[in-house]
Amino acid sequence: MAVEITWWGHATVTVRDSGVRVLTDPLFARRLAHLRRRRGALPPPSAARADVVLVSHLHADHLHLGSLARLADATTVLLPRGTQAAVPALRRVARRLRLVELAAGEERSFGEVTVRAVPAAHDGRRLPYGRQRVEALGYVVAGEARTYFAGDTGLFDAMADEVGPCDIALLPVGGWGPFLGHGHLDAGRAAQALARLAPRAAVPVHYGTYWPIGMDAVRPHEFHTPGEEFVRFAARLAPEVAVHRLEHGQSVLVEGAGRESAG
Repeated sequence: MAVEITWWGHATVTVRDSGVRVLTDPLFARRLAHLRRRRGALPPPSAARADVVLVSHLHADHLHLGSLARLADATTVLLPRGTQAAVPALRRVARRLRLVELAAGEERSFGEVTVRAVPAAHDGRRLPYGRQRVEALGYVVAGEARTYFAGDTGLFDAMADEVGPCDIALLPVGGWGPFLGHGHLDAGRAAQALARLAPRAAVPVHYGTYWPIGMDAVRPHEFHTPGEEFVRFAARLAPEVAVHRLEHGQSVLVEGAGRESAG
């Protein structure tokens, strides 16, 4: 069986593995505060279909209440432990959705797929609304393949040990503004992470989608080029990894035997 990866933009990805649809950090908004979606059409309604949703941390471009509201009733949403206390507004969707909080190292199973939470090196606070610290997470989705969704993270020494063996890596390679703050991967650091993780395939995410309003001319390469730069860096640092730079809404199939085909 093949695992299908679809990138909808930013950190929003659908992973279809063993008949289970896993959706990461859903963000379906045309505008978010001072950010606007500058590239790619809004994901279609079908993008909100999921058996389980993974939320990596509390920042509004990853934990977006309006996008969670588009999920079907009783959809399971995995969240970092402490999220509901830190974000009281989640009560608006808690009546319809099944909210499950995890700490790093904990896991849940959904059919033939197991999801394990892993650490991330990133600020987990819900700024500017509150300063309660909640651990940011990545996730490993294990079924026909082991797919690592990094969420937002910086490079950290124990990354490969915490993630463990993986077949597919969904790595952030940029951001939504001219400058990346602490706790992020740019294209070069993402390629270093790729070399440590040594998956069979990788997809760059978290770039080229949202940008601050009125700042199109400020360091525009930080919007346009991270995906291409990641491909170049990865070819040098991890040449054995098949890197798939997807367009918004595009999918890639990763076969169980290690053959990849884009579509």
